Amino acid sequence: MQQGLRLLIQLVLEFAPVIAELVQKRNQGNLALSKYEPIEAIPTILKVLNPANQKSSYIEDFEQERIFQQQLVADNHETRLRIAAQERETVLKLPEVNKIFDSWPLRLYPSQILDHRNYGRTPLKIFIAPPQVHFDKFNDNSDKTISQIELMLAEGLRDFLNKHYSLHSQVRPTELLAGAWDSKRFHSESSIKALFGMLKTEPILILESENDGDYLNFRIAYWGLGQGNYYYKTIARLPYREILEESAKKRALEWKKIRDELVDLGENLEVINQIGKENVANLAILEQAEKWDEKGIDISKLSLQYQVNRQDFEKLGQVLISYHCLVAGWVADAYHLLDYGVPPLLPELLPSLLEDTFDLQSVQVIASGYKQVYQALENERCHWIPELALQLAQNLCHLSDAYDGKLRSWANEQLDYSVNTWLQQRQISLQDSTNPLQAMQSAVSVKDEEYVKKLREYFVAVGDSQSIADVESILNHIANLKHQVTLQHIVLSHTLTGHSKKVTSVVISPDSESLVSGCADKSIKVWNLKTGKLIRILTEDLGEISSVAISPDGHYLAVGSCQHPRSNVKVWNLNSDKLLHTLLGHQKPVNCVAISPDGQILASGSNKIKIWNLRQGDAYGGLCQRISTLWHSSAVNAAAISPDGTILASASSDNKIRLWNPRTGDPLRTLNGHSGEVKSVIISPDGEILFSGSADKTIKIWHLATAKVLHTLAGHSEEIRSLAISPDGKILFSGSADKTIKIWHLQTGELVQTITEHSGAVNSIAMSKDGQFLASGSSDKTIKIWQIN
Repeated sequence: MQQGLRLLIQLVLEFAPVIAELVQKRNQGNLALSKYEPIEAIPTILKVLNPANQKSSYIEDFEQERIFQQQLVADNHETRLRIAAQERETVLKLPEVNKIFDSWPLRLYPSQILDHRNYGRTPLKIFIAPPQVHFDKFNDNSDKTISQIELMLAEGLRDFLNKHYSLHSQVRPTELLAGAWDSKRFHSESSIKALFGMLKTEPILILESENDGDYLNFRIAYWGLGQGNYYYKTIARLPYREILEESAKKRALEWKKIRDELVDLGENLEVINQIGKENVANLAILEQAEKWDEKGIDISKLSLQYQVNRQDFEKLGQVLISYHCLVAGWVADAYHLLDYGVPPLLPELLPSLLEDTFDLQSVQVIASGYKQVYQALENERCHWIPELALQLAQNLCHLSDAYDGKLRSWANEQLDYSVNTWLQQRQISLQDSTNPLQAMQSAVSVKDEEYVKKLREYFVAVGDSQSIADVESILNHIANLKHQVTLQHIVLSHTLTGHSKKVTSVVISPDSESLVSGCADKSIKVWNLKTGKLIRILTEDLGEISSVAISPDGHYLAVGSCQHPRSNVKVWNLNSDKLLHTLLGHQKPVNCVAISPDGQILASGSNKIKIWNLRQGDAYGGLCQRISTLWHSSAVNAAAISPDGTILASASSDNKIRLWNPRTGDPLRTLNGHSGEVKSVIISPDGEILFSGSADKTIKIWHLATAKVLHTLAGHSEEIRSLAISPDGKILFSGSADKTIKIWHLQTGELVQTITEHSGAVNSIAMSKDGQFLASGSSDKTIKIWQIN
């Protein structure tokens, strides 16, 4: 009831400013202009502010007063309605809030938990719902010891989190709220549901232990940021009586050794037994049980009452601490991995964490839990899985001395998951007779060297000589690839300086004789590629040029304008400079144009993509027919069409790439992976691979058929604005806002060269069909032509 009264007071305080505002309006009379007052009230206000204007007739004054009074009545009515609505909402909510607080399991109010103004990343909040166990059956005055279990558990978990998942960590922050659980009253589903209802906006982990006879059911409840529901499950069933009794038996056997040594020294046995206390009784029970067991009696059905003391409770506490630390680390890893992309830490902590309290069941829970987390990543961050699964396999392998068979099996399972995922990402299917490691050699690149070395470390640790030999063969292949990474010498041939503003787009004609450039100065220039001489200029009512494209036969030049509202697409006959078409329909700036390799389709993109039949009618002057319109939710920055004309890829400012059938307009799939706007897309000459450059400073290499990311290339310090590929599909060029052009060897993933000749952002690059020239257009107002020898 106290909490309900608190909520009522809070609601009144929140509503008080609203009431005050309305009352103030009323008291100010005709000096207040309510948002509900009609325009006709303005003369009255002006008249009050300026007495010199009070020359209107009595009738006019009366009419204005009447209007004001009507408005005042309306305001009063509106005030009463709003107060009534607020009171009704309070009455409706109050019983519900009281009911929630009837099951509220914490000593903290929601407002205390939800306050995280001083944090950077939102920390995972961890609560301990400690075990409520009863040890009356044990002959020990243990009330005080039992009450210390919660303190022991909190201190052990606190020490672990402070070392590895501190609240002050910038990488993996967690906040332990020990002592917050009202352990005498609440447990299980009702409390979890009540917490989720109030705290669903916060990432929460609850570690709960509940008494069930001679067992403790160890459960976890968890929900992450924006999660629609909570996870609540029993993950272990701990035989706490057995743990206590095993500790008591161990102490009794240790006491027996000390007793025998003292007897051998001539000490009085009766005096020794007085010192031994409960160890004497426990040893007698243990010895008697051994005799009965030797005679074939099933002692498991006997109620043997061992006496326990504080040391045995401490042993139970250590087991509980081990479980709590394992699960807290696992969930914290999962939360920070899924929401912030931080790699897991717990796998490398397992050997030290389980050094003294090794438990096979807990390791099994963690191993299967991590695999579930990794499987959840398969759609968004599949390229992480091989490394993560291999890391877990390595650390499980280090624990295998204790439980060799079972742990080795789990470690091998993680390793197989790692290697098979690596192969799947590279579209390598395994036949029954194929060795996965041998299959890796066909797709491995230089950038995979570290992963393969970690594979070797694993096989050395488990003593698998055949796999070691296979991995050595892969490493030798990588070494050969390193020596093969060569690029013909690239030299600057010409710098073209005819534009007065940033050059936005360049394209090279199919015969490698001409270069066309589009510029923000509203001009299109045609240059001789080999001499760098200006051939002609096109300036017909163009607006700022965003993109230029040439048809495969060299006849058509398509130009996109980004100047709104004159945004349009124009098509010229490149040979005669005749304007053939002005294509209208875009309502926003046209950011890109692309022509299919067969010359049939022209695609233009703004906030939508329009598909045109470029060959409709007369080859040099017929009317272009619009085929379809493809709708995007945000601006389209770039487009590319596959060599066979069956796939159109569009890059968008919503960080996504969409694939379409350009002939029918049907959407095929959406590629998600970039964390910034996608600025450029191109498709490989064989039509199998898509390359995308983004504002997130990375280049992603996609397999078109499966939409999987094969590689991510990082090296630019600013957004990537343009991409080009060599005719043989082996070399990738990237132009960036960081003023550089980078050259990548695709087979190895290695950055071969960085060109730094431009003094402004590199907005566009183009490769000639013969592979001998590269052109780059920049914000420094120049175009540079590079010759590849």
